[in-house]
Amino acid sequence: MSTTHTLSVLVEDKPGVLARVSSLFSRRGYNIASLAVGSTEVPGISRMTIVVTVEDFPLEQVTKQLNKLVNVIKIVEQDPANSVARELVMIKVRADATVRSQVIEAVGLFRAKVIDASPEALTIEATGTRDKLEALMRMLDDYGIREIVQSGVVAVGRGPKSITATR
Repeated sequence: MSTTHTLSVLVEDKPGVLARVSSLFSRRGYNIASLAVGSTEVPGISRMTIVVTVEDFPLEQVTKQLNKLVNVIKIVEQDPANSVARELVMIKVRADATVRSQVIEAVGLFRAKVIDASPEALTIEATGTRDKLEALMRMLDDYGIREIVQSGVVAVGRGPKSITATR
């Protein structure tokens, strides 16, 4: 049975680290569903959030292999019950004068916002779970989606603990 896992991986902020980490997954035939990389509050350390669908047993093998990479500092699997995960999407949708108010009303239902407007289109920004964003895209699809740009998932554990904490 395959399951989806979200891994937070702390790595040294050095050239080539992303390539080494992602190639570890591809060499084993795993498809990375989402990948987001960014700085942390600790200088020189980046956080990779990797969403991958695998069998439970092989995931353990991959995390062991990741831990062997010299630039990997720490790996934490984010438990959905004890973490918060979000994505960002920007959607350019056809919205001339005849449908603009309807599009804006639909955007409001999802607590999204219009970030750019032209006479023929609106660009919408929304954050949320994958399900929420997919529902928004389905609703906007009737108006004519012209372009979608989507970030990867970012996730953080609930509560006061930090994976970058040294204590």
